[in-house]
Amino acid sequence: MKQREMETVQLVRYSKSYVFFKRILDIVLSTVLLLLLSPVLLLVSLLLYMDDGSPVIFKQTRIGLGEKPFVLLKFRTMPWVAPFLNDEKEDSKKHWIHGVPDDFVFKSSCPSETTKLGEFLRKYSVDELPQLINVVKGDMSLVGPRPEVSNITDYYNVEQKKRLLVKPGLTGYAQVHGRSGLTHGEKISSDLYYVESRSLKLDIRILLLTVKHVFKAENSF
Repeated sequence: MKQREMETVQLVRYSKSYVFFKRILDIVLSTVLLLLLSPVLLLVSLLLYMDDGSPVIFKQTRIGLGEKPFVLLKFRTMPWVAPFLNDEKEDSKKHWIHGVPDDFVFKSSCPSETTKLGEFLRKYSVDELPQLINVVKGDMSLVGPRPEVSNITDYYNVEQKKRLLVKPGLTGYAQVHGRSGLTHGEKISSDLYYVESRSLKLDIRILLLTVKHVFKAENSF
């Protein structure tokens, strides 16, 4: 897609009223959730510290709006020495000259590297709760494509880069239509649908569906 065409997509979908009210929703709802869930956040922090020491928060650089990097926050679910990516995956990506393959399925860790407590936190997405702070700061939104690592976005083709035209989200269209069970091609397709169709109505629908999917704990890791 030509640069002019990408700018057209951005201009058509970025109405000032939508951006304003979406940001208000992000700040208000995230702040309320942080206050309501503060006992849970403290309890999880204590349990993680007792289980595997400090730090209890895992920080990682992710790629956000307009390919701008930011520090994403999560509860740590793996032993601190566990590697993030192995050499085999790194070597395979050197051949991605046409973008990330559609059949690629990315997992941030092997099941054996996740602690027992970490498995529970991941199953119900509790490990993602610290990202409410990212939302309040403005690095993320409540709804949008999930933020990806540069090891993946560096290989995006022009079409795949369109998912970076909006702020990354705590949840998104792809997450309520498969979560981690999606291939990369399916995830990109869902994310691009959101980029070109987003509205407050769609955002609220995704938030409501997220609650349902979290309690069902399907396709989580």
